[in-house]
Amino acid sequence: MDQNMAAAMELRCWGGDWGLPSVHCESLIVQAYAKFSGAKVTVSPIDWTWKTLTATVPELLCGDSAVQEPTNILNFLRKQRFNADYELTARQGADTMAYIALLEEKLRPALLHTFWVDAENYANLTRPWFASRSPFPLNFLVPSHHANAALSRILLMKGEAPLHKITEVEGKIYSDAKECLNLLSYRLGMENYFFGNLPTSLDAFVFGFLAPIFKASLPSSPLQSHLRQLANLTSFCDNILAVYFSSDRPYG
Repeated sequence: MDQNMAAAMELRCWGGDWGLPSVHCESLIVQAYAKFSGAKVTVSPIDWTWKTLTATVPELLCGDSAVQEPTNILNFLRKQRFNADYELTARQGADTMAYIALLEEKLRPALLHTFWVDAENYANLTRPWFASRSPFPLNFLVPSHHANAALSRILLMKGEAPLHKITEVEGKIYSDAKECLNLLSYRLGMENYFFGNLPTSLDAFVFGFLAPIFKASLPSSPLQSHLRQLANLTSFCDNILAVYFSSDRPYG
């Protein structure tokens, strides 16, 4: 793919804060993968625009293409020959898919709960942040819109029956998430990245999930406390920020 086409790629996403290029898990995944694969992507935050309510982010725009969802965007970038996974064996490719599925099943509900359902975090961090990044009158609508979507998604993933209340599944959500963090910590070991000396799509996904939990100023978070005890995972996040994003700072 020539440089002219590469320069035409625009990534719409939520903006950065807490020392992160984006506060948004999915946006971080795509931004990290773009860095790892050498894709020249222009990042366009949707903050303070009407897209805070209407857009599905992250969204990659390239020519006539508009691609949403991290998995679809990463596949699109690979087709443009921006492939951070080209050295992986078939076994490592299968492991990548398995660990990404683990993140979605075990860690995603706790991530959503931490930021959008936990009353203290929502009132003191999440709602004020997203309201302050949304234009009037959307500042009244955007946080509750995302909170309702998060709650629905958690119950869809974790509720065994439609009558389940969130309090009935909270314990399971956090025990699953801590187990997932322990597995990731064990798998990473003393390495910088999950498959050797160079980061791949799995590193992008893990970074996207972990960095907001690690870096946000959360008033209440057993998940953050647990993550901060796993020194190799916090070093993993700090290393990616230092190596791939230090020239882009500051973010809050």
